[in-house]
Amino acid sequence: MFVSRKAGVSLRRRPVVRTPSMETHGRLVLHLLLLFIFAVVEVRLVCVDVPSDGEAIVGKVKKLTCIYCMKREEILATTKVEWFYKGQDKNKTRTLIYLYDGEPQEPKDVDEQWKGRVTWTGSKDMQDVSISILNVTLNDTGTYECEVTRFFEFDSFKLSANKNIRINLKVNMRASADITALYSEIMMYVLLVFLTFWLLVEMVYCYRKISKSDEQAQDTATDYLAIPSENKENPGPAVTE
Repeated sequence: MFVSRKAGVSLRRRPVVRTPSMETHGRLVLHLLLLFIFAVVEVRLVCVDVPSDGEAIVGKVKKLTCIYCMKREEILATTKVEWFYKGQDKNKTRTLIYLYDGEPQEPKDVDEQWKGRVTWTGSKDMQDVSISILNVTLNDTGTYECEVTRFFEFDSFKLSANKNIRINLKVNMRASADITALYSEIMMYVLLVFLTFWLLVEMVYCYRKISKSDEQAQDTATDYLAIPSENKENPGPAVTE
């Protein structure tokens, strides 16, 4: 009697090949774009004491910058701001040209030179207490003083703090070349080009890395399919009894 038996079959588990999906690629590109945006622009709400520019052009609007940064304990303080002007004549005293006392206002006895030409450009938190001069003339050349007074009222006593900022303004017929502004603009464009190039390099690197991973996965699958069939299933010889 002949009995046939099958020899033990050698089975190999096919390796699991995981390839990055389109969703993974999309997330990677999105993360790189967000990183680029945060690298280019970073916004922080801080107070910076910036000096005012001392040059103005005839017929233009000139902003006189006056910044008095508040400390934490000064947030609830009452603020009063006075703007004074003194011309080139040393014999003349300074005159009040604008006032903030609860609200921005033009002094009642202001000179004709300043009537309707000064506007408030400060901030609501009273850290920026700047003003702007409309339709600048050559007679506006001189020294401007920004006097800021903060009043603090506690349970048992009152306290005040003062700050005085002086601005020497010169009015010209034409604008002079601003080397600092030109240099800053050039540096900004250089930075943007550098960050754009860096982003492209990162995207190419990630794309090549993903492509290489795909090729390795394909090679693994091809090697498995190339295994001879006799190694996968080899029937044994017939056994007689």
